[in-house]
Amino acid sequence: MRLLWIAPLLFPLIAGCQPSAPPADLEAVVATDLGAFRFEFAPDKAPKHVQQFLTLARQGYYDGSAFFRVVPNGIIQGGDPLLKNPKTARNLWGSGGLNLLAGETSDLKHERGVVSTVRIPDKPNSDGAQFFVCLFPQPALDGQFSAFGRVTEGIDVVERISQVPTGSDGMTEKPVRILKVTIEKKKLEPFLNATPDEMRKTVTLKTTLGTLKIKMEPDWAPNHVRNFLKLVSTGWYNGTAFHRLIKGFMVQGGMPDGRTGGATHPADRWVRPLKGEFRDDIKHDRGIVSMARTDDPNSATTSFFLMLGPAPHLDAKYSAFGRVVSGMEVLDAFEKEEVNGEAPVRRLEIIEATIDN
Repeated sequence: MRLLWIAPLLFPLIAGCQPSAPPADLEAVVATDLGAFRFEFAPDKAPKHVQQFLTLARQGYYDGSAFFRVVPNGIIQGGDPLLKNPKTARNLWGSGGLNLLAGETSDLKHERGVVSTVRIPDKPNSDGAQFFVCLFPQPALDGQFSAFGRVTEGIDVVERISQVPTGSDGMTEKPVRILKVTIEKKKLEPFLNATPDEMRKTVTLKTTLGTLKIKMEPDWAPNHVRNFLKLVSTGWYNGTAFHRLIKGFMVQGGMPDGRTGGATHPADRWVRPLKGEFRDDIKHDRGIVSMARTDDPNSATTSFFLMLGPAPHLDAKYSAFGRVVSGMEVLDAFEKEEVNGEAPVRRLEIIEATIDN
């Protein structure tokens, strides 16, 4: 998919956009008619463009503007100040806020979620205030346009914007309004630097079959406990299904595609493969909670399983990180559920996961 951005008119340089190194702990929050998304900045890749966006956003420059050009599931473009006036003629959409900066191309690829800068076609140093967000890799734009950020939350909102009806010119039939752009502190990853003592928590899982409590065991697998507490604290597991049930063995859940209402979640940004933490002295007996993985021992991410019976063949091969301390009757209830192969016949899910005080 290749795309060049049309913007034929020039726009005067805005005072106050002097280059400087902006704080690395900031994010932009873009609130639109269709929801909000956040993106972090890449000041090491395009410092002048980051500083310009920060300055303009704080001045309210983008508030009331719109996303007006889209490629379905490909790219959305917005930020033209002319669209703050709803009476702006359609043939002028995309013509404002240009020729403000020289280009700052870098090795930051135009991949899914990358935020970049609109410029005048065939005029390399005509970058402006307008910006676009990629939903699909755009290699033809690499090294040609100044990428300066990446979406960290709300990529589903970007997708929705990209899917609004358009005319044959790629312009939206109705612009998606940018209600407000604010600059906030970047959200910190929960439990990132927590000590083992700070992770000695109990997690309550409210499920379709009842409530059980899981005691975290950071001495067994500290990074897996950290990961689980992070996901629980952000609500990542809420509404996810138990998708695999083998009676007498285990029940497994925690996959993103099993979430009610879609697979994306704000905490997805913090999901990453975990290095295995295997212990010979921890046995996979009934009530033990352990992490699922692929054949790669360092591939666990979000999916976990509750042991319904002893499985010594898993010992020292899977990362056990907790144990059920209340609600063993819920495990009994799983054993009574009808299955089709290894899949529960009816939907069984985590209604809510919380950390006890």
